[in-house]
Amino acid sequence: MICQTTKAGIECVFMTKKGCGFNGGTCHPIIDKCEGCNKIMTVEAGQYCRIYPDPAGKWGNGRCPQASHVKREVAESAQKINPLKASKRSKKH
Repeated sequence: MICQTTKAGIECVFMTKKGCGFNGGTCHPIIDKCEGCNKIMTVEAGQYCRIYPDPAGKWGNGRCPQASHVKREVAESAQKINPLKASKRSKKH
């Protein structure tokens, strides 16, 4: 249904005929860790996440899974290569 509370006019899964069914009856505004994300929407009431109604809850376990402004750190793993298998593979091609 279309939100009638904070994000008026936006499609919302928590909106029912009785009103907003989310915890507290409304979406929560973004926190400072969300600044710079491309999933932020600005409405009259303030800035809100397009995906999560409670952004602070997603940052509680470390990093928000949808954060577009945070780069993931990929650990370079030094994969051990068996020299015998590598020589056999090179002979095939």
